[in-house]
Amino acid sequence: MCKGRQLKRKSMESRKMNFWKVLGPGLLYAGTAVGVSHLVQSTRAGAMFNFDLVWILIIANILKYPFFEFGTRYAVATGKNLVDGYAAVGKWAVVLFAAISFFSMFILQAAVTVVTVGLIAYVFKFTISMVELSAVILIISGLILLIGKFSFLEKLMKFVIVLLAVSTMVAVFSALGIDKQIDPDSIMHFTWSRKADMMFLIVFVGWMPAPIDVSVWSSIWTVEKNREIGFKPALKDSLFEFNVGYIGTAILAIGFLSLGALVMYGTGEHLSEKGPVFAGQLISMYASSIGPWALWIVSIAAFTTMFSTTITAMDAYSRMIPSIFHYLTPKEDCLFKKTWFWLLILLLGALVIINFFASSMLMMVDAATAMSFVTAPVLAYINYRVITGSGMPEEAKPGKALRVLSWVGIIFFTVFTIVYLYWRIFV
Repeated sequence: MCKGRQLKRKSMESRKMNFWKVLGPGLLYAGTAVGVSHLVQSTRAGAMFNFDLVWILIIANILKYPFFEFGTRYAVATGKNLVDGYAAVGKWAVVLFAAISFFSMFILQAAVTVVTVGLIAYVFKFTISMVELSAVILIISGLILLIGKFSFLEKLMKFVIVLLAVSTMVAVFSALGIDKQIDPDSIMHFTWSRKADMMFLIVFVGWMPAPIDVSVWSSIWTVEKNREIGFKPALKDSLFEFNVGYIGTAILAIGFLSLGALVMYGTGEHLSEKGPVFAGQLISMYASSIGPWALWIVSIAAFTTMFSTTITAMDAYSRMIPSIFHYLTPKEDCLFKKTWFWLLILLLGALVIINFFASSMLMMVDAATAMSFVTAPVLAYINYRVITGSGMPEEAKPGKALRVLSWVGIIFFTVFTIVYLYWRIFV
């Protein structure tokens, strides 16, 4: 009996040790997810509709879960990233994913950058133009990735996620007893028959908890992490590490929605489309619930969160696009297969978009999130094909429950996309 306890204790200690060794990709996923979808869209959902959309938030996290989990599952089981998996499905899948990525990458990078810049401008009282400040942030991010590489990004994320999680949870619990002035004319609830509400619902779900193409990013980070630690971890350990990050981001999303509902809903105040003004409103929510003393802590937490999202997006795209071109062109020494080249292209493309839309942050964010929602059914289906295909080891394939949930998600996103296009075109 004593021997059995010792074996059980050793097993638990081994599990903890393995968790700390594989810790990284799940945090990078969390750092990417806890950005625009949380700070901007979840806060807006609470400020506009109180707690009406909490159930939608929870459903979105549940239905998208399999497709993000598949990225980690495939990377650990095969030692390859999902782009390799798409190639196994067929060249058409790579070409389609390439088209989606090229069409969305600049808008996504611009959206997360402009939110980051808005926070910086507010916190540090910078008066230079949004475009110039965006250029500075993108250049710094690119240099960090070229010099510090994956290990620095991983270490940064551990600090950022802990700081934001603690400050957000403290703010939410502090806001439970907040005394706010209610304007009866500003009380509004979500209505399925109102076009504006439906349009917001689509952009809310589009990046909740993140765009599905982030599953490809997770697979790339998992492969890189396993290469760094020098061994192939057990599938259950890597999935546990991913689940910690995934569940954590879902809880934080509810926290941001709650903060918007508790502090802003019914007050008559609307979240601004201008980056610096929005940043001030967001930070003020924390300060009004926690107390003025927390202003700088919250400012640093919000800024580091968005800055980390900007960096992780740049890192992911600069790694992912060369992987795509590995299957699109036979030339080995091709410029399109260079990481630094895509860092430069991404920087320039994002700046062009920011130059034209910097004054309307929310419009840029809405465009990026709506695009992610429309492409979700396609990417979800390809991910499912990859994880259930012949290139996946049989013992590592998902169980029946996860497969059923996958099909529910694919059908849900397809129907919702059709509804969105109908409302967009005909209503």
